[in-house]
Amino acid sequence: MSTATRAARVTAHRGDVERHRENTMPAVRSAVDAGADFVEVDVRMTRDGRVVLLHDETLERLWGLDRQVSELDWADVAALGEGEQRIPLLADVLTVVAGTSSTLLIEVPPEIAGAAVRVVLDSGSGARVAWCGYLEAMTAVRGIDPEASVWLPWDRRDVPQAELLASLRPEFVNSEYLVLSAELVDAVHRAGIGVACWTVDDEDDLRWVFALGVDAVTTNRLSTFRKVAAEGSGSWERAPRPARLTGDELATAVDVARELAEWANHFTRNADLGDVRTKANAADHVTAVDLAVEEQVRKVIAERLPGHLVVGEELGGAARPGVPCWYVDPVDGTANLANGVPWTAFSLALAIDREPFVAVVGDVWRGQVFAATAGRGAELDGRRLELADGTGTGLQGRIVSTELLNHSPWPGMDVFVAGLRDRFCTVRVMGSGTLSLAGPAAGRGAGAVIERFNPIDHLAAALVVREAGGVLLDDNGAESVWPDSGGILAARPEHAAELYGLWAAARGPR
Repeated sequence: MSTATRAARVTAHRGDVERHRENTMPAVRSAVDAGADFVEVDVRMTRDGRVVLLHDETLERLWGLDRQVSELDWADVAALGEGEQRIPLLADVLTVVAGTSSTLLIEVPPEIAGAAVRVVLDSGSGARVAWCGYLEAMTAVRGIDPEASVWLPWDRRDVPQAELLASLRPEFVNSEYLVLSAELVDAVHRAGIGVACWTVDDEDDLRWVFALGVDAVTTNRLSTFRKVAAEGSGSWERAPRPARLTGDELATAVDVARELAEWANHFTRNADLGDVRTKANAADHVTAVDLAVEEQVRKVIAERLPGHLVVGEELGGAARPGVPCWYVDPVDGTANLANGVPWTAFSLALAIDREPFVAVVGDVWRGQVFAATAGRGAELDGRRLELADGTGTGLQGRIVSTELLNHSPWPGMDVFVAGLRDRFCTVRVMGSGTLSLAGPAAGRGAGAVIERFNPIDHLAAALVVREAGGVLLDDNGAESVWPDSGGILAARPEHAAELYGLWAAARGPR
């Protein structure tokens, strides 16, 4: 990470919202008085063509009126609130900023960009003004006012194209802070453009973006910004990278994962295997299908989620700190596929720094897709999966799955199977660790034990189980969706303790 020696400039999000209602005259004035470098405001237009400060399309959230501002005349809008706690005109707000060192940063929707620019140009206030918003709006602003300061919206992890930068001539590239990296910041700076980010309120997140060397930060917390800025670079360098995704990025990731799982299911069932080769030994197969599926995954992710990494079973790869990384096994159970046994899976999971966010498991021969998003639950073909504690007679009469370690029984597997036998519990070894581990989430057996966890093969299934309400334990008995080493156990809640006891006893001291 590059080391910054000074704090970024501060952008007060919708004014000084710690003290005043957003997008009002007092909020703007307070932000200016507090020395904000930029005061960001949102604009809308009334039915009779007046440009006003308002973020939402409707007036309900802040002003208690369930009407769109575009349905009302300015006189009706001006009557809302009391005193200075009212919706102001953009023209009036310009006078507050005029003559100060602050710049009014106007976020404008595309459909009223022309009207808003005309208000600024006609005001004669001399206020410093910059523009932000969707690319369509920024293009419109640039077309009307060749001298305008515009901020390029950028929600990707790769560098904006040179052609786009040349045509828009932005003062800043403006990104949600979660997509930033040292590489992106440095590349934008090399193009002679500043880097701005939004909306950063957490102290550690502020330290992290300061350390990256960003030039402007939008925040709701001017006081927090000032506190962290005063700490200096020694404090900033120690800040952890935020391990999260942006909202749009997460939504795209969910869509991409599901689309790829559905495609992989269909392709694997119908494609020619080609020449079946082996890798480490004669039991370690690879087919043309494995390679074709992984290549397609990499292609789609590169196109739809640029800047994301891929680590795959066939083509390798490596994760990097703080960078979204996909773990893919294109065909889990290739030995089955190569031998005509219809029991294979597609496994794909997205994680940042060992924290999984999105997962899909393609149950190829059933044509089904397990899907999970961290904190949002799991489903199978759109049906929500929810495992509640059950009652019964323990493992008696149940089925437990396990898998061989490569092509051999794992150490203690015979003892494990014997312990289950003594409980009249049946063991299945089906040849796909992905499907075995995911199965309990859909009520397919009491649980599963995998002796050696690998995120390529097992992370997607593990997230599905966790989000369905299942129990995941490492070989020390600790709850873990991604064990540091060793194996992983997945089970329905009522069977987890008993099954772990058998596994631990079978493995013995290690």
